[in-house]
Amino acid sequence: MATTVASTASAVGKPMTREEKKVIFASSLGTVFEWYDFYLYGTLAAIIGKQFFSNLDPGSQVIFSLLAFAASHSRVLSARCRNPGIAISSRSHRATVLRLTLSLLASPC
Repeated sequence: MATTVASTASAVGKPMTREEKKVIFASSLGTVFEWYDFYLYGTLAAIIGKQFFSNLDPGSQVIFSLLAFAASHSRVLSARCRNPGIAISSRSHRATVLRLTLSLLASPC
């Protein structure tokens, strides 16, 4: 344990490499897009509810439109939990797994 603390303490003063900066920028950009998507859908939930759930009262319209948004995210989370491609992608076949995943996402269910 003392070795881990010492190695971490010595890395604190080092400047970040170009790769580390790129990873931080890419993950931050992905988070910004994800939160923008959430904000936009939440803002438009009333309009989406009126368009797709017009036979319900206004409160239920908003609730059902937000449930539809939640269902789309639960599908992604369950796919990440059940995806056998994660084990494959940890090897050297990342491009193949990416193409397979994108083609599956583009195909109708």
